[in-house]
Amino acid sequence: QVQLVESGGGSVQAGGSLRLSCTASGYTSNSHCMAWFRQGPGKEREWLASIFIREGTPYYADSVKGRFTISQDNAKNTLYLQMNSLKPEDTAMYYCAASLNYWRCPTVDNDYDYWGQGTQVTVSS
Repeated sequence: QVQLVESGGGSVQAGGSLRLSCTASGYTSNSHCMAWFRQGPGKEREWLASIFIREGTPYYADSVKGRFTISQDNAKNTLYLQMNSLKPEDTAMYYCAASLNYWRCPTVDNDYDYWGQGTQVTVSS
């Protein structure tokens, strides 16, 4: 029903910035919340940020608060993650996800219904 495609990943030096994009297609009207996750080698998938689509209300994990900003462009059906002050520990595969949950923005991966294939972010020291 919903297809998500991430882009914008790449290699950057510590302290640099990247902006990730996630373009949604298909029947997106029932996706009330979207989020960004990441997963490094040998680590569990980690929730980073989520946003209620209609209200634009953002939520952040403590690990990225103040450095990352989640935003959306409804006209383009696109979700963004602006990442500043990047650290080597930010190196991971980054995923966007969409949830059908009308009442809340989940913070665990099992509560999301649609996923993109991911985009790699590598931060060198």
